[in-house]
Amino acid sequence: MMAIESANVPLPSEAIMPTAGLLVQQGKMTIHLAALAGAIGCLLGSIPSYFLGLYGGRPFLQKYGKLLLLREKDMEVADKWVDKYGDWVFLVCRMLPVVRTFISFPAGVLRAHFGMFCLFTFIGSLIWCYFLTWVGIKFGENMEQFVNIWHKFDVAIVALVVAGFGFYLYRHLKHE
Repeated sequence: MMAIESANVPLPSEAIMPTAGLLVQQGKMTIHLAALAGAIGCLLGSIPSYFLGLYGGRPFLQKYGKLLLLREKDMEVADKWVDKYGDWVFLVCRMLPVVRTFISFPAGVLRAHFGMFCLFTFIGSLIWCYFLTWVGIKFGENMEQFVNIWHKFDVAIVALVVAGFGFYLYRHLKHE
């Protein structure tokens, strides 16, 4: 499932890995096995997306980017980020919700070094998977207490996503 998530399919790791954590809490697997399986899945799912971006992504985005509200200036900014920070950007992105799902394609478009991309994808995903598995373990241990808290985060996450998307639309449409 983590391979599917890393192949640009929005199947959230925030649901997958805590479920593995529940299995750990129930004694059906170990935390290390759960995190390792998740990280390997992320790496395997990321590779096709990376190559799709590497071999066809930039021409596709140059031709159809406007439909995605992506301007040439945005591509230049992304190129400068990678020039300035190197492939480390992709390690950090592997540990960010939502961004981590889609970062492989831009990594290919921006011509990240493949070996470093794989290493950083694995390390960042392993950290992320350990964290989410631990969350699942704690959730299983304290299920009653977490149910009330969880619903409060749903509203905050939706509000942040809507606000971020609104800001993105505003910035891109005001210049048209």
